[in-house]
Amino acid sequence: MDDDQDQLGRLLEFVYACPFGLVEIDLSGSILMINPSAMKHLLPIAPERARGMDNLFAVLEHCAPELRNLLDDFPRSHGTVCENRRVIVDLRQSDRSARTVLSYTLVKLGPDRAIITISDITVQVEHERRLKLAEAWFGSMIDGVNDYAVVAISLDGVIEVVNDKFMRQTGQACGDVQGRPLFEVLDFETEPGMHGLNDQLRLAETDGWSLDESWLRRRNGERYWCQRLVVTRAGRDGQTIDGFTVVLRDVARTSSDPDDMRRLLTLDHLTGAANRAFFLQRFELARRLCRQNDEALSLVLVDVDHFKQVNDRFGHPAGDHVLRTLAKTCMVELRPGSLFSRLGGEEFAVLLPKTTLAEALSIAERLRVSVSDTQMITGGHAFRVTASFGCAAFDQNASGVDDLIKAADEQLYRAKRSGRNRVCGPEDTAITRELHEA
Repeated sequence: MDDDQDQLGRLLEFVYACPFGLVEIDLSGSILMINPSAMKHLLPIAPERARGMDNLFAVLEHCAPELRNLLDDFPRSHGTVCENRRVIVDLRQSDRSARTVLSYTLVKLGPDRAIITISDITVQVEHERRLKLAEAWFGSMIDGVNDYAVVAISLDGVIEVVNDKFMRQTGQACGDVQGRPLFEVLDFETEPGMHGLNDQLRLAETDGWSLDESWLRRRNGERYWCQRLVVTRAGRDGQTIDGFTVVLRDVARTSSDPDDMRRLLTLDHLTGAANRAFFLQRFELARRLCRQNDEALSLVLVDVDHFKQVNDRFGHPAGDHVLRTLAKTCMVELRPGSLFSRLGGEEFAVLLPKTTLAEALSIAERLRVSVSDTQMITGGHAFRVTASFGCAAFDQNASGVDDLIKAADEQLYRAKRSGRNRVCGPEDTAITRELHEA
């Protein structure tokens, strides 16, 4: 008996002194045991309603909403559900260095229990990022600049000159592209979680340079993986920027493709929409450009109507199907440059750079109609759902994302209170009155 007590005591000492977080849960997410290290990681990110730390799914619903789905979808009674999965924790601070990256491993212990380990890998991720950039720079030195296509463009993106390697890489003749916008000449395939070429130019304008990669199509339609470096070009005074130099590199993708890591860090596991952390990151960029260039910026919040009834009537798989279908339906409708993201649960956000409030209301109405017209078919059941939409425009005097989300959230709940399946914005907006009258 004493030996058993000693072993139990040593086990408890290990659990509580363990340098990484340990949380034991049941399959509904209720916390059965949590050590101090896990509390340190989870308390700062828990929403107000989950401050009691009773349920892990509720604590992580905004930054890792996929956790419940991963556990629900695991077919065996025990085993490793996922290993070293990464999640960005962003406490809505504009300082990028304040962001934290956590890694978690989820193991199912039996038919009714699971355990999750949580580690802070922020420093490791930063080292990986620096190594990736170093590889690009040193690769350039080793391979020789003649293996690269080089394009000089003006501030507004018009091609001024290209080298002869440009034609070999893209299939576009040098004489045919000069004087044309780079965005028309290069057919990049960007996905949620990737910066578009326009985003990259704006980042370079702020930071001096930017490195990214994505699929690019040659003139004959062939796809290749293109690494692109954008560097600002100083004017004669040495202070102002008078254009950019874009370097394109045709690279082979490996099994350890960094883009796989990007997807894990930026996309929602269930729906394929951008995750909350990436939404916050992109908002900071959009806000900065909005202020610098005096551009419009709007936000639309989307919430599925009566979502709990779908889960209660048809089960969680049907609810997951609704979220996936709604995300796909909305993303198809949006124009390039917009960002559709899942904030958590059944709530989504649409970030609309260079978009006025009136334009955002029209876009939201188009999304509302598309969602209500889409038939959901899952598990032998066919049904339709609707969603409510709240719109707000960024105020140049506002402090950040909290203010914009709060303003859109107020309109969203006004839409809910007004009968759901509708779009709401500030009441003094003419198009809002037209939508209400319709």
